[in-house]
Amino acid sequence: MLHAISVPNTCILCPRSRCFGQRNRGSTRFCLRASLPDNNGGFKVEYTPWLVVGLGNPGNKYHGTRHNVGFEMIDQISQSEGIALNTIQSKALVGIGAIREVPILLAKPQAYMNFSGESVGPLAAYYQVPLRHILLIYDEMSLPNGVLRLQPKGGHGHHNGVKSVMGHLDGSREFPRLCIGIGNPPGVMDMKAYLLQKFSPAERNQIDEALEQGVEAVRTLVLNGFNQKITRFNLGQKYKHHKV
Repeated sequence: MLHAISVPNTCILCPRSRCFGQRNRGSTRFCLRASLPDNNGGFKVEYTPWLVVGLGNPGNKYHGTRHNVGFEMIDQISQSEGIALNTIQSKALVGIGAIREVPILLAKPQAYMNFSGESVGPLAAYYQVPLRHILLIYDEMSLPNGVLRLQPKGGHGHHNGVKSVMGHLDGSREFPRLCIGIGNPPGVMDMKAYLLQKFSPAERNQIDEALEQGVEAVRTLVLNGFNQKITRFNLGQKYKHHKV
């Protein structure tokens, strides 16, 4: 079986290659690749796909809660880039498309947060996505509400969803992540109750603004990698709520 996608001026096929997950598995794997034709009819540029995963809990009960902002970011990217989330694979809702010429897989794991890795590991292995192109998006209490941070790697920070993903990527921490700040619980409020609480109107406005900014940051990362634009983005996010 050859898995193919059609996007403007791009042919995306699935040649075999050695990436995450292949060494421990004997079954057939597939890999998305995009190549642009040159003026002479040959091929000169090849793009490695990105797997962009948002963490959250499935079901209407959790919609709009602090712990589900990873899902919201995937929805925002889906809408902005016209990538329909219309397939179930490896316990995840998946959409396949592209940001310009770069092939993209969007995913929302449909197991509960603590089992997110059961989707991410198999998807990365099946599509042969290298660790450096797995972008994990999730809520982060150590950041103020609505503040974003893009990192090329990191630990789990006691986030059970991230911990699960790392466990299913052979324990590696060498993959990018986009953290969405939700702030800390006030006073002595229980952490679980805080995570499953919906945002106040003022907080909701900050999150909606952050989601729009996050889409542009993901575009920059996918097209250019971790360059100076990402450094400036992180700096701007760090101080965006500071009043001069």
